[in-house]
Amino acid sequence: MTANFLIGLREGLEATLVVVLLLAYLARTGRRPLMPRVWAGVGFAAAVSAGFGALLTFGPRGLTFEAQEAIGGGLSIIAVGFVTWMVFWMAGASRTLGSGLRQQVDKVADAGSWGLALVAALAVGREGLETALFLWAAARATGETWEPIGGAVLGIAAAVALGFLLHRGVLRINLARFFTWTGAALIVVAGGVLAYGIHDLQEAGILPGLHILAFDVSAAVPPGSWYGTLLKGVFNFSPATTVLEAAAWLLYVVPVMILFFGRLRGGHRVAAADRTVSTAA
Repeated sequence: MTANFLIGLREGLEATLVVVLLLAYLARTGRRPLMPRVWAGVGFAAAVSAGFGALLTFGPRGLTFEAQEAIGGGLSIIAVGFVTWMVFWMAGASRTLGSGLRQQVDKVADAGSWGLALVAALAVGREGLETALFLWAAARATGETWEPIGGAVLGIAAAVALGFLLHRGVLRINLARFFTWTGAALIVVAGGVLAYGIHDLQEAGILPGLHILAFDVSAAVPPGSWYGTLLKGVFNFSPATTVLEAAAWLLYVVPVMILFFGRLRGGHRVAAADRTVSTAA
């Protein structure tokens, strides 16, 4: 549940920030009558995301076990790709997110069309579809019980509450630090989802090595124990891990984490240089 709460919180806050920025800019520029179009776009994006989640959940049923595992493994790997792209995109785009949205609003708001609803739908829908796919993959990895969905719903609810408080000016948080540490945590979670996706493909017979284990600590960490359940729910840790799963986890988490913090350091240097040039001018 904890990992899915984190996913819901981070993705939900990204989407909420987009809505907050759109509404604040419309209010500041005297375009309040256009706000219902933003909410229409948000509602459409939420409906599409929910439908996509339902399709993922109920679509594969009725297929053979091997087919279900193949689909699950493939979509898990795709989900990891999406969440990796999202983490890196937010690391670079967080500094210019507000200005980019304002430019889009200025382009479509005065055109007398529903372009503003499209801007909101695309901005929120991207987060919604990514969230639906990654949550589905994470839920499969942790056993497909109600806890992953409950954790995600709580995370999204917390994100909406934070967005409301930010919009009202009641709360101020360091968004750069928030996205840095949640991004690092999501990379670890994504590593677990990737390993589980590899295991699915092994069970489907697509990848070899299903019975070649890198380690088996089931005696020390029983899957049914509270700490085994905790490790499974937070990190997608499997007490019996194949060599291919372990290799995939290491080859993903280590280099991606290094690149992520390297990108953040590079962004901080660019921002500092911009401030220096601006001050000198």
